Amino acid sequence: SREPRAASREPTFGLSPEWLLADGEPFVDGLVLSHPEQLERLRQVCPEAEQASVLAGDPCFDRMLAGRSHRERFRRALGVRRGQRLVVLNSTWNPEGFFGSGGGQDVLPSLLPRLAAELPTDDYRLAAVLHPNIWYGHGPGQIRAWLDRARRAGLTLIDPVHAWRQALLAADVVLGDFGAVSYYAAALDIPVLLASATRDRLDPEAPLATFVQEAPRLDPYGPLRDQLEDLLARHRPSATARPAEYISSDPGASAALLRRLFYALMDLPEPTAPALLEPLPLPPYDPPPRTAPLNVRTRVRGADVRIERSTGQPYDAVGETHLAVHEDTRDPGALALADVIFREGRPDDPRLGGPEEWTAEVLHRYPHCALAVYATGPHGCVVRGREQGVLRLSAGPGADADPAACASALYAWLTGGGAVAPGGTTLRVHTAGRAHPVTVTPATPPARPPRSAAADGPDSPGAESPSPA
Repeated sequence: SREPRAASREPTFGLSPEWLLADGEPFVDGLVLSHPEQLERLRQVCPEAEQASVLAGDPCFDRMLAGRSHRERFRRALGVRRGQRLVVLNSTWNPEGFFGSGGGQDVLPSLLPRLAAELPTDDYRLAAVLHPNIWYGHGPGQIRAWLDRARRAGLTLIDPVHAWRQALLAADVVLGDFGAVSYYAAALDIPVLLASATRDRLDPEAPLATFVQEAPRLDPYGPLRDQLEDLLARHRPSATARPAEYISSDPGASAALLRRLFYALMDLPEPTAPALLEPLPLPPYDPPPRTAPLNVRTRVRGADVRIERSTGQPYDAVGETHLAVHEDTRDPGALALADVIFREGRPDDPRLGGPEEWTAEVLHRYPHCALAVYATGPHGCVVRGREQGVLRLSAGPGADADPAACASALYAWLTGGGAVAPGGTTLRVHTAGRAHPVTVTPATPPARPPRSAAADGPDSPGAESPSPA
């Protein structure tokens, strides 16, 4: 990077006399470079520092290369289900960055509500990797406040120090800017769509500048889902992505090269054991709570139910619609209008009284609600309908859909005239490009309204004798 509108030979971050020399001499014992391209530029802009330079690869990239085999684990840690596409939004620390302060160029805040509204909840997941300096400069509380609406719609904020590499490996597509994370993604052969791509801050001779010039651009005013699906459809996996050529001088060998340098600087014999990098840790299982009201579109054909949920209602939406709302929504008015109310909890949670007590309470409290849904885990839930009693939903072989989505599919099926057989019924819930078999079994018989004596007749058991005249 360099100052805006500066000539290409003006100070380049980390590779110029201003950064490397004191009284005309290098003040560092070792200047670690990751690629010969950097060494060539160093010779041009600050030849005095060449004697201190060492090519030692990139340990950050090496850790990601070693962690690629754990991609599915990283996805599960984020709560990404089979068939879902994880979109990682990333921003560098810069006024012209994706999460910058560039006025009309500040794209991310205006884009987040549209992403949540246009991308179906069960097809796409959103996560944001913001540069550590963004967190430091504004403070974690301010960042979370700014992104509160997006977080309630399902956005995951990634730890900017300990978990961004794992999120990148888990990504299906990266929506970012001219920062290093976008370049790492391209080097890992992950499709990248640039939402902020200014070249004023980049040395035009740097590989990053070439990448920014050639990478596809996001049209922030065009249909977002179409652009992401087109990018994914056009992407062709490659064993060696072009940006990877400029990431490391020796992929996989940075630990050995760096240890050799360190021990030479200390004038100590290097250990004989292999030099190894710490593997990327598996983040805790932390699926985001989604408490924003969801507009649900369904199409029922027999036991097959196609479902789409999102925080908005697309103009081209098709199918029957209903409203599904998390009990913890910020909007109490949405609960009063909800057809389906859901939440998550342990079956033995004493605060909620368990699934059967909670579902009965919800139906009593919200007369408009037709189905109360208590998700007891990632693959099952207990529901109560006003006419169906208590039902249990459990994922069948190969199924991996959100239990709340399965419950909305059940609601649509019941509304369309479906009836659960005494021995159970299997629905096929279509979402995220696949069919998820879901078994629905009665847990209690449906409640029957009390019969009146007049209806029973005078001779029926339990009918009271008429009062004497």
